[in-house]
Amino acid sequence: MIFLVVCAALLFTVILGLIRAFAGPTIYDRVLAVNSIGTKTVLLIAALGFLMNRPDFTDISLLYALLNFIGTIAVLKFVRRQEGQKNG
Repeated sequence: MIFLVVCAALLFTVILGLIRAFAGPTIYDRVLAVNSIGTKTVLLIAALGFLMNRPDFTDISLLYALLNFIGTIAVLKFVRRQEGQKNG
């Protein structure tokens, strides 16, 4: 029962993040929204692993969190470089 409430709350926040990702006025708002969706996915994987009593899901969620972080940094560096070329 609690798992369903947690999943519903996570899905609700993912929907809010999707709305922000599509309606964000700047690219930074969109990147932040996608990063938030990735974080919610990590939480969902960890909760699912706890429910199924599968500790290997913790490793998968940590790996996904690391990939999410690296992807966010890469996108932000790309955006910063593009803005630098446009301004300079």
